[in-house]
Amino acid sequence: MPQRVHVARELAELLKLLAHPDRIRLIEELRLGECDVNTLARRLNLPPSRLSQHLGLLRAARLVEERRHGRQHMYYLVQPQIARWIADALAFVEVRAPAALAGEAREVRELWS
Repeated sequence: MPQRVHVARELAELLKLLAHPDRIRLIEELRLGECDVNTLARRLNLPPSRLSQHLGLLRAARLVEERRHGRQHMYYLVQPQIARWIADALAFVEVRAPAALAGEAREVRELWS
């Protein structure tokens, strides 16, 4: 029984980390492969400093790792299947959302799949 409590806490911590729209979008962008901060910032329309903060949190949780390529820092998902997991979770958004948002959620799921 205590192991279930410990595992449930770990899963709750992971879900808290993922509970930010910028980090969800960042993970989905990295599903395509490694990328540098400036390219990610441009694609996600986020300031590089804000993106770096999110990457730092994801690195601390060992969801993202960094590789240096000259002066560039390239980031990639340690377990790319997390992006699939997030895309699959969109089915729950579709069910709960108003019709207009449900359609958007379907489109995003197709895009992320």
